[in-house]
Amino acid sequence: TRIIPLVIEKEKMQRVRELCGDEPLLQLLPYKIKKAAVLATGSEVFHGRIKDTFTPVLEEKLAEFNVEVVYKQVLDDKPEQITAAIKTAIEEKGAEMVLCTGGMSVDPDDRTPLAIKNTGARIVSYGAPVLPGAMFLLSYYGEDQVPVLGLPGCVMYAKRTVFDLVLPRVLACDLVTADELAALGEGGLCLNCAVCTYPACGFGKGW
Repeated sequence: TRIIPLVIEKEKMQRVRELCGDEPLLQLLPYKIKKAAVLATGSEVFHGRIKDTFTPVLEEKLAEFNVEVVYKQVLDDKPEQITAAIKTAIEEKGAEMVLCTGGMSVDPDDRTPLAIKNTGARIVSYGAPVLPGAMFLLSYYGEDQVPVLGLPGCVMYAKRTVFDLVLPRVLACDLVTADELAALGEGGLCLNCAVCTYPACGFGKGW
């Protein structure tokens, strides 16, 4: 960042010091998470009626951040199976983050939010004022605060979604709050421009 113009009133600098206290004005956090699990849910995928096209999209996005998918499963719409798979991914497979795809809407067979809740994870928010991505869920599991995310279907086909806004912070182990997700309502609509310039645009600039 820089001061424009070249000088600034002393009072403004003093105000910044008061607001920041002992914390720096800016911090650059390194990405810490390197291992992820992807759990694709849905009876259509589980029974082979449609192909799982969600997992490859996530693997590609994670590869941009040098994150390895160490565990992946295709699961039926049964909460107990999804709950067990989340715990297996973290406690046995060493996943530092779990991404659950599918089952995130409001239809009777959309049981993924319930399955995540049943792990005992702390639910930060189910829903975000962002399009694409309104049915996004963010939670943290256990004492180590392992991120468990429920991803809506738009992440599979839309170029940029709420997942792209939240992922960098999650990978840096920078805990996201419900208030911060709510703040994404300012600039939370992707305009689906003919030429995508993200992140050099207004999408997700609420935080």
